[in-house]
Amino acid sequence: MIEQPPFWMWILGFLLVLGPLVTLHELGHLLIGRLLGVEAQAFSVGFGKELVGFNDSRGTRWRISALPLGGYVQFKGDMNPASIPDPNAPAEPGAFQNASLWRRALIVFAGPATNILIAVGIFAAFFMLIGRPVPVDAAQQLTVAGFSEESPAQAAGIEVGDRIVTLDGEAIKSFRDLQQEVMLHPETPMTLGVERAGRTLDFPITTMSHEVEDRFGNVSKIGLLGVESAGVEYDFVPEGPVAAIGSGVEQSVDTFSMMITGIKQIVTGQRSVRELGGPVKIAKFSGEQLSLGWIAFINFAALISLNLAFINLLPIPALDGGHLAFYAAEAIRRKPVGPRAMEMAYRTGVALVLALMLFVTINDLASLTLFG
Repeated sequence: MIEQPPFWMWILGFLLVLGPLVTLHELGHLLIGRLLGVEAQAFSVGFGKELVGFNDSRGTRWRISALPLGGYVQFKGDMNPASIPDPNAPAEPGAFQNASLWRRALIVFAGPATNILIAVGIFAAFFMLIGRPVPVDAAQQLTVAGFSEESPAQAAGIEVGDRIVTLDGEAIKSFRDLQQEVMLHPETPMTLGVERAGRTLDFPITTMSHEVEDRFGNVSKIGLLGVESAGVEYDFVPEGPVAAIGSGVEQSVDTFSMMITGIKQIVTGQRSVRELGGPVKIAKFSGEQLSLGWIAFINFAALISLNLAFINLLPIPALDGGHLAFYAAEAIRRKPVGPRAMEMAYRTGVALVLALMLFVTINDLASLTLFG
């Protein structure tokens, strides 16, 4: 039976996720900018018309705006909130465009870096307070106990009692690692290495594609080998602060890798563009995770924080990654890109971002049960 949280929980979850994450992202830009001597004219949570605001002692206008779909910092010398440089701005002290190249790059990178640090901190807190899942018996866990119907592994020649040791030549430490890697690659050729009677054998396998549906009716396409583990027990072992931070970094890197894999699969046609999500889906998933409790919701916030970092680092003009791409070009050319070329690129980037937002919003609405 499909369960759906009330609509107000969608709104609340959306605000509780994006509000703090966007604010902290922009605070990263602002604080590093101030640290490096760049003045901020405005700091806004949301876009559009100002609802409330005030000026601080440094002359920065802090505001909450009508459209809660993002936020921005407008530094001195920026022509608009998209940080397009104003070619007519005078060369004043404290202007962003007059800062050295490395200062500008650090200020721009500070936003995504803040989102990454938030995710690492959340994951690390979980590893310290809840613990890291450790197999009770790793060898037994990787031993094949049975097969599902139409199992690709069984069809390839894997037998009950074989112990899985490698996937595409990489050592497998736990059944969980095997699942996470295979799930990302439906209908993909792989090579599974197993130990049998003291020998190591390699079997070429093509994963099967399977659609799974969660309690909220969300459908995901995953890859399966069709094998059952002989030991599924895990112990949760709390880690110390240093080890937990290392595990948090590892979890964040794995999540980034999953995002890159997903984008590649959409570009190559292995996955449908319907899997792309925008504000409506974020609101839906936020409400669903909030209905499951605070642990699930905070974990979801960490994933969204990494998504924000990932999207902002894409080399699209008007996003942080686009700015960094221009700075890389400036470092190579040893002179800035021309103001007209830069302005045209930023305007194109803004149009591309708006078009993408429109597409994913329509995509989101089309996926809702209300719209069939």
